[in-house]
Amino acid sequence: MSFDELDTAAVNAIRALSIDMIEHAGSGHPGMPLDAAPMLYVTYKKHLRIDPLHPDWPNRDRFVLSAGHSSSMLYAMLHLADYGLSIEDLKSFRRLGSRTPGHPELETPGVDAATGPLGQGLGMAVGMAMASKHLATKYNVAGSKILDSRVYVIASDGDLMEGISHESASLAGHLKLNNLIVMYDSNDVTLDAQADKAVGDNAGERFKAYGWNYLRVEDGNNLAEIDNALDLAEAERERPTLIEVKTVLGYGSPHAGQNTVHGNPLTAAECRQTMRALGWNYGPFEIPNQIYQRYSEIKQQGQQRYKDWQAEVDHLEKQNAALAQNFTDNFANQATTGNISLKYNVGETEAVRVTVHKLIQESANTPLNFWGGSADLSSSNKTYFENDDGFEPGQYQNRNIFYGVREFAQAAAVNGITLFGGSRTFGSTFFVFSDYMKNAIRMAALQRIPSIFAFSHDSIALGQDGPTHQPVEQLDGLRAMPGLNVFRPADAIETQSVWDYALNDNHGPVVIAMSRQGLPVLEGSLKYAKVGVKKGGYVVSPSGVSQPDGIIIATGSEVSLSIAAQAELKKQKINVEVVSMPCPELFLQQSRAYQETVLNPNIRNRMSVEMGSTQSWYRFTGLDGVNIGLDHFGASGPVDEITQSFGFTVGNVVKTYLQHFGR
Repeated sequence: MSFDELDTAAVNAIRALSIDMIEHAGSGHPGMPLDAAPMLYVTYKKHLRIDPLHPDWPNRDRFVLSAGHSSSMLYAMLHLADYGLSIEDLKSFRRLGSRTPGHPELETPGVDAATGPLGQGLGMAVGMAMASKHLATKYNVAGSKILDSRVYVIASDGDLMEGISHESASLAGHLKLNNLIVMYDSNDVTLDAQADKAVGDNAGERFKAYGWNYLRVEDGNNLAEIDNALDLAEAERERPTLIEVKTVLGYGSPHAGQNTVHGNPLTAAECRQTMRALGWNYGPFEIPNQIYQRYSEIKQQGQQRYKDWQAEVDHLEKQNAALAQNFTDNFANQATTGNISLKYNVGETEAVRVTVHKLIQESANTPLNFWGGSADLSSSNKTYFENDDGFEPGQYQNRNIFYGVREFAQAAAVNGITLFGGSRTFGSTFFVFSDYMKNAIRMAALQRIPSIFAFSHDSIALGQDGPTHQPVEQLDGLRAMPGLNVFRPADAIETQSVWDYALNDNHGPVVIAMSRQGLPVLEGSLKYAKVGVKKGGYVVSPSGVSQPDGIIIATGSEVSLSIAAQAELKKQKINVEVVSMPCPELFLQQSRAYQETVLNPNIRNRMSVEMGSTQSWYRFTGLDGVNIGLDHFGASGPVDEITQSFGFTVGNVVKTYLQHFGR
């Protein structure tokens, strides 16, 4: 493709709008929008298969601005390409309630991933590329090609320095994701200083070592050179591609090439000086009609591309109507697992991780596209599909994802797969290693996407591996996260209700904390869990009297322990109710009336029992209550000795109740 002076002016329109937005807001990062605008323009103008009129169509190419601090550049493009962002939206940049927040968020049309912490966008892009490969194997049949999208990324030095970039790049190279193209804005500057103060990596050699194709653009203002590199990347058949684009941070500004332009707005005078240097002779937020006309070509191309894709869908509907309907249902979040019901009797013992394993197998045989993996612990987590060799080059149709020891990359990829749409997925590891994944879990919650994180070995009851592997503060840490529902089921029956919620709810991410040890099936869960679990908490073992003396609240393995203590207290004429609270966050979302049927406000004698931090339980037990838990690290030793040593016995629960509340 040849480029002319109008294309150069179109690039400068992105630059001009970007610094206008930043100056108007008095806040933002002008450096990267000024240097990276050419690669963004070429990507959208020629290479992205998109349609601004249908910003969410399934086979669009995804674009991820991993360097989310340069969001003004993206908003300028979305305005110019007619995604529905107005000039007024641009003038509201970084203002409360605007569609142009400081970092990209999903509420803005045309944003495929919310990117804030550096490296997360790259990690999610890997998941998107994986999803495209996996789903194409199912739906590109009968001569149709309704899924063959690529994922394009613009990343910064900071993205490539973050540890997640190493994990994600290694995973992408191993999986040979040739549908992933990353443009690295190589401007040799970081926020604090020149980049050589902090990093001396050879990005090309590094990525080639990961198994990537590496290309280099020497002049980041040369549109033809960028275009040619993207052509070569798209022609690559075996590897993901990193294109290192050499740029000048803050190009055209008085601070060009200096770290001061990274995150400091230009003054009004400096903005005018920059505009003159760019040859931009228009006022703030002023775009001439011929520029809009050039950008209108993106919409025209998009409409044709969308029309061509609809023809592919029509072809599939004629050849295989059931498969076409399944495609539509999965991308519309209408596909479900249906009613999966495993049969258990009271007293049967099974570890939650084993129940989840069974549910995974059942879920694979439903209309829902369901797949996932583990960070090299699937045999311990039990989170794998039987008779499946794994998702890898040459067999992208398989469901088991071998993430390797890459917990952070796994969590980000789970988010990317979920964002891509058309399937539901999970990632898993030991619960204590969720700390490695927490920022990606947070991004799932912030985006309100239904990512699933399944963590086994949920307490000190894993035993002899010791305190390095025994989770203590993880439950409370994740419960503190807005928008995340953390479930810790008490038995196989509760686990089924949790599973149904996790796979068939579409309102946000879910964590499932799974026991390693066997848990007995409870009579109360057989009676009440189907409804109670999805309300976050319920009375699993009633007191048997109209006015109970107290309430014991527990989760997971401690529910059966609390019921046993209830029986001992009853022998002493003390009648307590036992409440199973598998998801406190969900319980707090229920009506006050329901909450009070479970936790009678007139009963002040309340005790919580959980093998973890007690901080979050005070909101339920109050100032008069008592909490049996762990506010210290665990220890290495046989499980029975550990639980007894730390007070998780029937005798200690009864003793603590009597000491605190008397008779």
